[in-house]
Amino acid sequence: MNKLALFFVAASSLVTCVGAHAADGTVNFSGQVMGQTCRIDGSTAASTKTVTLDKVSTSSLAAVGQVAGRTKFTFTLDQCSKDANVTARFEPGPTVNASTGNLINQTPGGSNAEIQILNSDYGVVNVSTNSGNKTAAIVSGNATLTYYAQYVAAAAPATAGVVTSSVQYSLVYN
Repeated sequence: MNKLALFFVAASSLVTCVGAHAADGTVNFSGQVMGQTCRIDGSTAASTKTVTLDKVSTSSLAAVGQVAGRTKFTFTLDQCSKDANVTARFEPGPTVNASTGNLINQTPGGSNAEIQILNSDYGVVNVSTNSGNKTAAIVSGNATLTYYAQYVAAAAPATAGVVTSSVQYSLVYN
C-alpha cells in the first residue's frame, strides 16, 4: 500500500509542475521572399564585385585606428520593378571582426590591417550590425549605392603584407 501512495504523490507533483511552464505570450513572424527586383551592375545573376585598394605605406598605419587607401565602389541598380528605398546589407560572418565591424584579413601572415567599409558620407559601416549604412532611393527604376573601403590598423604597427577579405551582401528594399 505504501508503494501505491508513493505513486500517487509522485504523479500529483508532476501535474503541479506542468502549470509552471505556461506560456506568457506569442511571437508571430511574417515576411516575404521576393525574386530579384533589380539588376545589379547590369546582371540578374548573383553579383561578385572586386575592389582593389591602393598600396599604402606601413607608416600610414602606424597606430591602432589609423586609416589609409580609401577606395570607392558602387552597386549600380537598374530595371528595378518598383520605386522604393534600397540598401546593401552586409552579412556578418567569419570574415567580420565582431567587435570592430571591420573585415578581417584572410591572408596568412597578415599585416595587422583590417578593411573598413564606409557609407557615401564617409561614415563607418559596422558590418556586424550594419549601423552606419545608408539607403538610396530607386527612381524611375534606377539607383546607385556608393561605398568606400579602406585599410584600418587593427594592431600597431601594421606590417607589410597582402590584405584580402570578402563579405556577402543582400539588397534590402523598403
